[in-house]
Amino acid sequence: MAQPPEVLARGNAEHWTGDLYLRRLSPHLTRALIPTPVTANGVTWLMMVAGWAAAGALLVPGLWGAVLGALLAQLQMLLDCSDGEIARWKGLSGAVGVFLDKVGHYTVEAAIALALGVRAAGVVGGRESDPATAWRYAFLGALLAAGILLNKSLNEMVHASRAAAGLGRLPDTAQARAVPAGSVLGVLRRAARLVPFHRMFHSIEMTLLTLAVAVVGALAGADLAAARWQVLVMAAVILPVTAGHLAAILASSRLRGEAAR
Repeated sequence: MAQPPEVLARGNAEHWTGDLYLRRLSPHLTRALIPTPVTANGVTWLMMVAGWAAAGALLVPGLWGAVLGALLAQLQMLLDCSDGEIARWKGLSGAVGVFLDKVGHYTVEAAIALALGVRAAGVVGGRESDPATAWRYAFLGALLAAGILLNKSLNEMVHASRAAAGLGRLPDTAQARAVPAGSVLGVLRRAARLVPFHRMFHSIEMTLLTLAVAVVGALAGADLAAARWQVLVMAAVILPVTAGHLAAILASSRLRGEAAR
């Protein structure tokens, strides 16, 4: 079965677009790819290329670059659904596929953040003539990329730390990630569920946000200023998001033996 219940029920791995529509579209793509020589890992490579292309599209100034970036990010996630389905259908799931999938997501999201910095710098199309100003926004994009990579890698550090300590595999459940309900962190996490701004650093959200900002910038006749505000706000927000993620890991049972029960 290409979409087993244990995959669809994953609490921390399934993106909301998968639940909403991509998991309804991906079986059609998977069905078309299964008879071809393309392997599941080959589809993962295509997923990476689509994501890198989304980042490249964001370098195009104005609205059309943002539109193309958002569409390519949707394609990236569709391929991300399909590669696992092909692997499960053919019984070829393995560590190489998992590794390539993680490489894809890490590099794509970092590339999109870097592209947002270059977009805000205004160097493409010669919209910014002051090198100091351009470098300032390019640096913010690099800071955003570094923050995203650190935030994502915290989850991998949990798995590596559990393995090094001889603990079992961390289950992908809400109970394993829970923090004490009455604590400050618990209150903040409940608030974050109502306003999930911490999710804006996924490739889908970053490109959709960029599209929304580009629309506002086009209507206001200030697309470069809008792009600059976007990267400035995102670079500022990634810092408390990463700190909160770190604090939530330390406050939960993820690094203790009881999480594996």
